Parts: sequence; C-alpha cells; structure tokens
Amino acid sequence: MKRMAGLAAAAVLIGGAGLWWYSSQVSAAGLFPYTDKTVTRAGQALYAENCASCHGAQLEGEPDWRTRDADGYLPAPPHDETGHTWHHPDEQLLAITMLGTEKLVGNGYKSRMAGYEGQLSEDEAISILAYIKSTWPARVIEQHNQINASN
Repeated sequence: MKRMAGLAAAAVLIGGAGLWWYSSQVSAAGLFPYTDKTVTRAGQALYAENCASCHGAQLEGEPDWRTRDADGYLPAPPHDETGHTWHHPDEQLLAITMLGTEKLVGNGYKSRMAGYEGQLSEDEAISILAYIKSTWPARVIEQHNQINASN
C-alpha cells in the first residue's frame, strides 16, 4: 500500500495527465511477473471474477470501445493486443486498477472503471495485470517492456 500512497501523491503532483514517475526499483520488464505461471494462473482466476464482466472473458473489451455513450462514458477497452493497455507503464496500470480512472485523471473525466482498492490487494491486482500481459504476443510484450524501461 506504500506504493499506492506514493502513486496517489505523484498523481496529484503531476496532474494525472499520463506523465508517470518511475522508481529506480522497476526493472525493464516492469512490476508484473508475467512469466510466473503460478502468478498468472491466480491472476486469470481473479480476472474472471473481477474484470471479465466488463473487459470480456477473452480480454476483448466491449464493442465500439473508442466511442463515448450517451452519458459520456467510454465502454471498457480490450486488454488484448488490440487495446491500449500495453501502451501504459506498469505503475500507471496498477494505479488505474487500484484507484480508478476518474480519480487519477481528475478534471471531470468520466469513467466507469472504479478502483479496486479495498476489494483487491496490491498483489492480487499485480497478478491480474501479470495474467493480462502474459497473453500478449512477444512483440507487444517487448514494446511494453521498453515503455517500462523508459519511464
């Protein structure tokens, strides 16, 4: 939870606009142990229980996920290679998962992605994100690792 408190403080200082500070402890591969089968199996089960109802059982997201609905909300994006999840560094993905998009972005941004802090532990969220990353093709994983290394 120390990491989440630091992330929340950083998000406030930075303004949540997508600029993320990374600690020197983050390796080029990032925070998510996507090659650890025990972690990814646990993450897959937690994903099915907590995420699949919106993001799809196969990580496919909701239809027309780039178009806001009548209430101004974007549908849940896919977490497979066709979405934008892999465009974000691990720290940001973890913060979105734990705190929710509206809280991080601020400025009246509308999102139905509520934070899971209090429902999932940080380790559970990391296992879900490791599972998601483990499903990406090698070229996408390589690009995501470069994003992590450059932050």
